[in-house]
Amino acid sequence: MAHHSPLVSAAQLQTWLQQKPAEVLVLDASFDLGDPAAGQQAFLQSHVPGAAHIDLNRHLSSPPDGSNGRHPLPDFPALAALLARLGADNTTRIVAYDRQGSMYAARVWWLLLRAGHARAYVLDGGLPARQDAGLPVAAGAAEIRRAGSFRLRPALVEVVDYETLRPLVGTGTAPLVVDARAPDRFRGENETLDRIGGHIPGAKNRFFRDNLDAQGRFLEPAALRAAFEAVLAGQPATEAVMQCGSGVTACHNLLALELAGLKGARLYPGSWSEWSSREGAPVATGDNGGAAGS
Repeated sequence: MAHHSPLVSAAQLQTWLQQKPAEVLVLDASFDLGDPAAGQQAFLQSHVPGAAHIDLNRHLSSPPDGSNGRHPLPDFPALAALLARLGADNTTRIVAYDRQGSMYAARVWWLLLRAGHARAYVLDGGLPARQDAGLPVAAGAAEIRRAGSFRLRPALVEVVDYETLRPLVGTGTAPLVVDARAPDRFRGENETLDRIGGHIPGAKNRFFRDNLDAQGRFLEPAALRAAFEAVLAGQPATEAVMQCGSGVTACHNLLALELAGLKGARLYPGSWSEWSSREGAPVATGDNGGAAGS
């Protein structure tokens, strides 16, 4: 039976790797915003056998210029070339994981869809789930694979940019913006990553970690659907925009929406780090529905 969910369990991934390893590419997206070298170091210590490391700053983003957010979308031809070098074809099952509750793996999943690749998956629970299942891990550098022929195809997911969103905010015609950051940062408290604290006026907060259970695995689809339907408050997902600090954990909410059967929401890649850097962009503080301020 075909595996249609974007989530794959540790046991299912192991079956894929045992049956047809050449048809699966596993990407370790482990990263640490506070220590950019930590992801690669963790990979060298332990990873899924046959996996390659893919880095948020070097591979999954393009360089920021001070006004386009902290993690702008990558150059997609360069990303496609990297995936081909790592062994991917257009039929390859590409499975991403991390050690951080899938916050970086979800970015890989979404970028693959943006590159037109439907066979994109996230290992539910990440490397800890594999270890909990008693499955082996490897150490050291990634294995060299035969190069693939991965190429870009039409995007399967959509984005909205600052120039489109900004004129709509405050007019009553803006799409529903859902912010994946922690509630304190959403309220404008304890901001340590961006110059200004707060959120886009009219946005609602859905902390991405609320998509997970105590073991770091995604909640059941019905639970995710109920939670997001409460946030959407009757609006279709196709009219919603997901954002966060820099377009990373917003992808976690997009994955949760996909699991819930609520498809079609768009990503605002620049997210709060771009919005808060733009001169004159309105800022709100407090909980959902907080008043706009300077």
